[in-house]
Amino acid sequence: MASTNPSVSLNPHSDRLRELAALIHPSRFAGHLDGLLSAATVLQLQKSPRLQQRLVELLLGSELVSNGSDWGRDVLLGHDPRRAALLAGSIWHARSVLKFVSRHDVASLIENIGAEAHAFAIRHLSSAVATTSIDDPQKLASQIEHDGCACLGAWLKDASELDRVRVLFRLPVGTTAESPAAEHHNSAGQLLPLVVAHLATEEPAA
Repeated sequence: MASTNPSVSLNPHSDRLRELAALIHPSRFAGHLDGLLSAATVLQLQKSPRLQQRLVELLLGSELVSNGSDWGRDVLLGHDPRRAALLAGSIWHARSVLKFVSRHDVASLIENIGAEAHAFAIRHLSSAVATTSIDDPQKLASQIEHDGCACLGAWLKDASELDRVRVLFRLPVGTTAESPAAEHHNSAGQLLPLVVAHLATEEPAA
């Protein structure tokens, strides 16, 4: 018997496609939609339930979409990939993070990476990778995101194609997640499990 409860979906797969379509970074559609469309128009298309499945198929391909008919949450448990990257990058540069002691420098760093990543770096100092110190908070924040995205991309190399694109497509085109270096491949398996374990302690993301 069909449910009469409007909150219970009759097609969970379609719900997942709509969720993914809404989360995909707009820059990912650049090569698939009319280049003359404004950013505001692209966002409107992403929010249209009638178009969301088609938009996901444009990026993933209909075969990959159909193969995900029973998918659950992504490998980051539904959490923001950029947040995961900042957490991983903060561990990578934990030695530099720890060296900032002035209130101004710490505040500047936290403004760019967040208090969570700052605390996470200090908590996982023993897993730090970088040995060269960065003494400018703005430069350090940029490098944390750079190396964190690269580690995320390297870690996703071992995931299925569907799991990989479900995370990567939520980041803008052109991040280092798309071109990690050998050093990131070497360390990703150490850093990302720490990040995922941290994310897993929270309620699942909506």
